[in-house]
Amino acid sequence: MDVVIHHNPDCGTSRNTLALIRNAGIEPHVIEYPKAPPTRLMLRQLIDRMGVPVREKGTPYRELGLDNSDLTDDQLLDAMMAHPILINRPIVVTPNGVRLCRPSEEVLDLLPPQQGEFVKEDGERVVDEHGRRVASA
Repeated sequence: MDVVIHHNPDCGTSRNTLALIRNAGIEPHVIEYPKAPPTRLMLRQLIDRMGVPVREKGTPYRELGLDNSDLTDDQLLDAMMAHPILINRPIVVTPNGVRLCRPSEEVLDLLPPQQGEFVKEDGERVVDEHGRRVASA
């Protein structure tokens, strides 16, 4: 299975998502978007395929004045091109779809079965020793 992850190694959610992909026996194409951001057109297409709004929150979103509801999607995309850290991540592309994987276990719906237990960096158990998803509390 061909899998691409738009990844930020400084993001725990992104690291967990990458580890879940590998736990399914897949070595994905890893694009570290802070170093190699997608083109504006590619970013627009990814956002459209994920079915999520362009708007985002958090740092440095507010500091850059992007929390203004009068801003257009095009203006927000311009800001993301200038500041790739604004891109909501991780984004995973597979033959089964494109998804913003927040939380990281969202990626499980795009992958073949897990090959064993998986525990997130924070200690949360997501997949049991038989490769089955563990229900969250």
